[in-house]
Amino acid sequence: MSELDIIKNTKRPNTTQSLVGDLKRIGIKEGDIVLVHSSLSSIGWVCGEEVGVIDALLEAVGKNGTICMPAHSSGNSDPALWCNPPVPKDWIEVIYENMPAFNREKTPTRGMGRVPECFRKYPGSFRSDHPQTSFAAKGKFAKEITKEHVLTPQFGKETPLGRMYELDAKVLLLGVEYDSCTCFHMAEALIESLDKVKMGAAMMEDGKRVWKWFEDIDYDNEDFNKLGADFERHCKINNGLIGNAASKLFDIRSGIDYAVTWLKTNRNK
Repeated sequence: MSELDIIKNTKRPNTTQSLVGDLKRIGIKEGDIVLVHSSLSSIGWVCGEEVGVIDALLEAVGKNGTICMPAHSSGNSDPALWCNPPVPKDWIEVIYENMPAFNREKTPTRGMGRVPECFRKYPGSFRSDHPQTSFAAKGKFAKEITKEHVLTPQFGKETPLGRMYELDAKVLLLGVEYDSCTCFHMAEALIESLDKVKMGAAMMEDGKRVWKWFEDIDYDNEDFNKLGADFERHCKINNGLIGNAASKLFDIRSGIDYAVTWLKTNRNK
């Protein structure tokens, strides 16, 4: 959507303060820990764009709160599996040998949108050390949330998602659907019967850049919207508008616990 289209679809300018009001109306409180998934364009025109949104999120939770976002870098993955678009077969070995190792400061997000890409570089933000599925956080518990992120399972208990579960965080879907809800991937990681796949990424090991192979869950968000619809029918969800963006707020524990049960019953059926 072009900026002109966004302006035409916005009745009044969204500002940091107006967004703070929207965030509080949907149920965010001072001191909350909130995992945010966002679509900037869905909010409408924002004064300050992604900076205005991030400042609103940080102000809404206050100095004792914490904002977290996925900072995934899916481009650092096995090129033999790339399909949108694929690369020529004779490029694959070159990519294995030359893909830059993941670096918390330098490696950009991919497919996350403008808000997380800006947020990972915010002063005082911390980022977990996973070559593909890192999380960024800023606030009181940011360092604790991002301090440990095991290579595999990358969405399991010993990851930022696991820390957020322990800390009773909330999840905010800001203008996005449940297929963007990363906490449902933790539910997949907790189900031992799901299929495993071989993965790879460039990373630093013993001070050297290496291509590292590992095994993990065959994560799949294809049924997450259906899962989310059932979750809403059975659990407490706060729905509201943040700017123009239809948004949802819920407790991460209830989301993950429900997803574990739902996936065991419904996945692949």
